[in-house]
Amino acid sequence: MILRIVCGAVLFTALATPHLSAQTTDDAASRSSESNDSRPNVLMICIDDLNDWVEPLGGHPQVQTPAMKSLAARGVTFTNAHCQSPLCNPSRTSLMLSLRPSTTGVYGLSPWFRNLPKWQDRVSLPQHFQAHGYRTYSAGKVYHGGYGRNDKEFDEIGPPGVAGVKPPQKLIPSTPQGNHPLMDWGVFDHKDEDKGDHKVADWVTSKLSAMPENEPFFMSCGFFLPHVPCHVTQKWWDLYDDATLQLPAFRRDDRLDCSPFSWYLHWKLPEPRLSWLDHHDQHKNLVHSYLACISFVDHQVGRVLAALEDSPHRDNTIICLWSDHGWHLGEKNLTGKNTLWERSTHVPLIFAGPNIAPGKTGSPAELLDIYPTLSELAGLNSRNDLEGISLVPQIRDLDAIRERPAITDHNPGNQGIRGERYRLIRYADGSEELYDVLSDPNEYDNLIEDPQHAVAADRLRRYVNSDPAPLAPNSQHRVLEKKAGGWYWEHQKIDPSRPPMSIAPNQPEDLLSITDSK
Repeated sequence: MILRIVCGAVLFTALATPHLSAQTTDDAASRSSESNDSRPNVLMICIDDLNDWVEPLGGHPQVQTPAMKSLAARGVTFTNAHCQSPLCNPSRTSLMLSLRPSTTGVYGLSPWFRNLPKWQDRVSLPQHFQAHGYRTYSAGKVYHGGYGRNDKEFDEIGPPGVAGVKPPQKLIPSTPQGNHPLMDWGVFDHKDEDKGDHKVADWVTSKLSAMPENEPFFMSCGFFLPHVPCHVTQKWWDLYDDATLQLPAFRRDDRLDCSPFSWYLHWKLPEPRLSWLDHHDQHKNLVHSYLACISFVDHQVGRVLAALEDSPHRDNTIICLWSDHGWHLGEKNLTGKNTLWERSTHVPLIFAGPNIAPGKTGSPAELLDIYPTLSELAGLNSRNDLEGISLVPQIRDLDAIRERPAITDHNPGNQGIRGERYRLIRYADGSEELYDVLSDPNEYDNLIEDPQHAVAADRLRRYVNSDPAPLAPNSQHRVLEKKAGGWYWEHQKIDPSRPPMSIAPNQPEDLLSITDSK
C-alpha cells in the first residue's frame, strides 16, 4: 500500500541561543495552544555501516532491498549524500548536533560529546523536537555504542543496538589484529528473532501502533547490521548465489598513485586488508555476508514502515533514512571505513512524507543537513547555530543548485570534499588527490597533477579548513595526531618503514603502496 501523507511545512524565525534555554522552553509552551495533531511526526531510520549498495543508489547490481526501493519511490533520494566522518561516533555526533568534527574535536570513538564542557548542554536534534512539544523515542544504535541511552536525550529508550546471537565460535580465521570479536561473518544456524535488529523493529512497531494521535512524536530507530560481525540466517544467505556473486570493482595497483599518507588514516585496524582476504579465501564470503545483512536489515526497515502504514500516523509522518558512513569490501586494498574515498563517505539519504514528491537529486548533501531539514519540514523554529544547511530547497525542486560541496573529516587536517563531479582529498601533510567521480566512479586515477583539472581542484580547495579543531580531550580509537617527532596513530608513533601486519601481511602490493607511491 502506498503511504499517504498530507501536511505543510512552515519556517519560523531563528532562535538566538544554542542551548535548552528558557527562551526555547517558553517558545514550546507558547505553541501549546496549537493543535498537536496538525504537526507532522518524524520517523528517523538509522543504519550502521551501510554503504551505497542499496537499490536506490545502484551501488551493487545484485543487492535486494525492496523496502528501501519502495521508500525511495515515494520520497526524495539524495544520490550524492556523504557523511561528515567515516567513523561511527564522530559521524553520529555531527549529525545529531549539526556540527562538524572539525568544530567539536570529536574524531574518534570517544569521547562522548556530553563529557566535553563546551558541548555538554548542546541541544541535539531530538532535544530540539522535544523543546517544541514532541515526545521522543529511541531504539537501537542512534548515537554510538551506549551513548545517549539516558532520559536527557530521549523520553523513552528501547532495546540497545547490538548484533545479538553469535555462533559458538568464530566462523573465520583470526585476523592480523588477533581474535577480535567483531571480525567475523558468514551463515550459521540461528533465528532472525534472536538478532538485535529484529528486537529493535519489534519495539518500534509496537510503539507506532500504541502512540496517541494527538501527541506528535520523534522516533529514532537504529539498526546495527550490516556492521560486523556480519552473521546471517540461512534465509538471507540464500538470496545470493556464490556461483554468480559479483565482487566489487578493484585494482590491486590502485594505490600506487594515491598519497602515501592515505595509509596513516587507517594505519592499524581490526578490519583486514584485501591481501588477507585473498590469502584466506574470504573475499567472496565477506561480500556475500554483507549483502545478506543488507537484505536482512532492509526487511526490518520494511516491518517498521508497514507498522507506520497500519497506524493512525501514516498520513502525518516525515520519514528520514540514512547511514552513518560507507564501508570498503576490497576497494583500495582494504575493508572497513576510515578513508576519504567514495566507498567510505557515500551514504543513502532518503526523505519521504508531507508534501514530498518522489524523485532524485544529485546535489551534494551532508548528514549534518538532516537536523535543519527535519526542523524545517516539521515547521519548527529554525536555529542559527547549526553548520548544516536545510535540504528543503532541493526536496521542493530537484534541480535547485547547491553551491556548497559535501565535506568529510577524518582526524584533524584530513578532508574529503565532494562536489557534483569531483572529489578533492587534502591530507594533513599537505598531499592531495583529485578524482573525476562521474567518469571514474571507482576513483582509480588521481588527477591532482593534471593541469586540465586544475580549475576543479582550485574550486574545491576553497572549502579546505585550514584551522580544524584539535582532538578533543580523552580522544581514543582510530585517532591520528601530529606530535613532536612525527605522526601518531592511536597514540603510538608511526614508523612508515615498518607497516603493521594489518596493512602488509607479507603482501608486497600493500607495502609498495606506502613506500613507493609518487
